[in-house]
Amino acid sequence: MNDDADASTAAPSEDAGSGVSDPSETDAPSDVADVEFADLSLPQRVFVAAVQNPTRGVVVAVLLAFGFSFYIALWMAFPRVAALFSVVGGVVALVLVGVYYLFGRTLD
Repeated sequence: MNDDADASTAAPSEDAGSGVSDPSETDAPSDVADVEFADLSLPQRVFVAAVQNPTRGVVVAVLLAFGFSFYIALWMAFPRVAALFSVVGGVVALVLVGVYYLFGRTLD
């Protein structure tokens, strides 16, 4: 334990009428609405996560750049294989987008 545990629990003294109030006692502005994390879109969630932990955001960006460099190298070394992978990846992405919109429209 530290010495702060033995400190007096008496209320702090008044600010002698200086007009300065404790920020924790003031209410939030009425024009600012509370936003739930679930209400945010995917880009907004990514932005919030990057602001909360910028190191992780930088690491993810570096890993994406590293993976993209391997994709470019695949195109340079084996263009037919890279074209096949690109077409398959595009078809899978289209199917996923279709499923997302199909289930997104029916759940609302």
